[in-house]
Amino acid sequence: MSIESNGSRYNILIEFVHRHLDFQRPELDAVLSMHDIQIGRDCTTIELPASVEKVENYRPFLILSFDYEYAKDKFNLNDEGEVLRNDLSRFSFIQKNKPTIASVLARCTLIRSATELWGAGKCFATCISNMKEMSNGIVGKKIVSKCMKDDSSWKMTVHTLGTKFNRDEQNEMRMKFSFLNFPGKVQMENPTNEFLLIREVELDHNGALVYEKDNSRPPLAVFFGRVLGGIRDWRAKGRLEQFSLKKRNYLGPTSMDSELSLIMTNFALVQNGSFCFEPFVGTGSILLTCGLRGGYCVGTDIDIRVLRGRSEDENVYENFKQYNLPRPDLVRSDNAIYHRHYVTPTPLYDVIVTDPPYGIRAGARKTGTKNREIRAVAEDMRHDHIAQTQVYEVSDVMGDLLDVSSRTLKLGGRLVYIIPSMTDFDEKTDLPQHDCLEIVNICYQPLQTELGRRVVTMQKVQEYDPSKRKEYLSKVWVNGPESAEKCARIRERLLEAAKLKSDYEEKAAYRKKRRKETKEAKKLAKQQKQREKQITK
Repeated sequence: MSIESNGSRYNILIEFVHRHLDFQRPELDAVLSMHDIQIGRDCTTIELPASVEKVENYRPFLILSFDYEYAKDKFNLNDEGEVLRNDLSRFSFIQKNKPTIASVLARCTLIRSATELWGAGKCFATCISNMKEMSNGIVGKKIVSKCMKDDSSWKMTVHTLGTKFNRDEQNEMRMKFSFLNFPGKVQMENPTNEFLLIREVELDHNGALVYEKDNSRPPLAVFFGRVLGGIRDWRAKGRLEQFSLKKRNYLGPTSMDSELSLIMTNFALVQNGSFCFEPFVGTGSILLTCGLRGGYCVGTDIDIRVLRGRSEDENVYENFKQYNLPRPDLVRSDNAIYHRHYVTPTPLYDVIVTDPPYGIRAGARKTGTKNREIRAVAEDMRHDHIAQTQVYEVSDVMGDLLDVSSRTLKLGGRLVYIIPSMTDFDEKTDLPQHDCLEIVNICYQPLQTELGRRVVTMQKVQEYDPSKRKEYLSKVWVNGPESAEKCARIRERLLEAAKLKSDYEEKAAYRKKRRKETKEAKKLAKQQKQREKQITK
């Protein structure tokens, strides 16, 4: 569908942030599905206009097109004065009855803004022509008339994607749209309506300008519309930064960054009242995000010391308290013996979201010992007892994760997990599989030249049969040990790849020198602190 065919259409221009490019569309699809909206069935996407024949690079925009009657029935289109909430614990807008489009899309972590699209074209002239065509239609008249009130205020913002234009040049662009003749006063702070003029230019894959500081080049495309949600940049003013790991009381070396956690909980469809489980909870970074989405949180970990935290002020519970979230249920357990620890007549969880240990930053352990003689722990010592553990092979980690998920997820429930991989990883044969789970999407995040990680979303499609547990586990890895090995030896394989580089020895010597200097500096600082204490006494 083209932008010209919008006579009965209600079009929304979405602008994404330039991060996690492979995750953007799947996250949007997941968020829309929570409202029973499916692209292709309930709405369509429109091809972006372009002034060049072929655009090689990434474009941060997407046009969603709804039938106007469907949009009017599904959403509250009278969103005048709608304002993004400061409290994003549910990542939503203030709303009554039917949701607004902005309140739905604002949950997407990777969406910067949404605009009610009035016109688009490959240049200013075609954009203006498209707008005039739209405003003369039945739907267009309804949309434009909402903004033609004498008591309303407005402003027009020019968005140039990093290219620099002075005030006079920007005003010249604004004057091209003076035919709109908006009534009411111009108001720069908190206007009733903010109109957005976008002059798109070509960006490379990193979000930088392809033709830096060359304002003489014609725009790639021009868009005009009304900003939804009362604010142009939904990620501004620290609305996501307030959940940053830096703000939290309790952290560990494997704590998941808040942005990716928020994306994962969207993939998992976590909503108010969702029963969420994190089997490798650690310091609770992912589980906390489930709580921010309104989920009821349960987590397990094999290390009781991590669950208890460092002190009364540094533990998982304090992180939840910091954001005024209900206290999670934490249990010392592990997936290897989940079927022995928990017995339930029906599946428990709506969602399982996790980052399993693969041995890159922290090795996996499971309950058990090589000693044949097992001694009972006295009753009065059990509270402080640290159970014996043994190495948990990555192949078993993933096999047990899929087995527990298939056993405990409700039908239709989702498992979202992270798996690291090298460049030789084949998604069709090297990803673990289970008869009861179906892959929804796989998103790839490059980390280094040789290393990346995949966020895998799976959905339970059939009930689990406990009598087939051994059969399920035998089919987890398509190629058996060969597939499991690609996930198991990531650290060793990275080291092997690094050693092949010509400057490895030089860099290794430099790192060794820096570690020694850091160690000495810490030692001297500690000695100095002790001397100061003695002087004070």
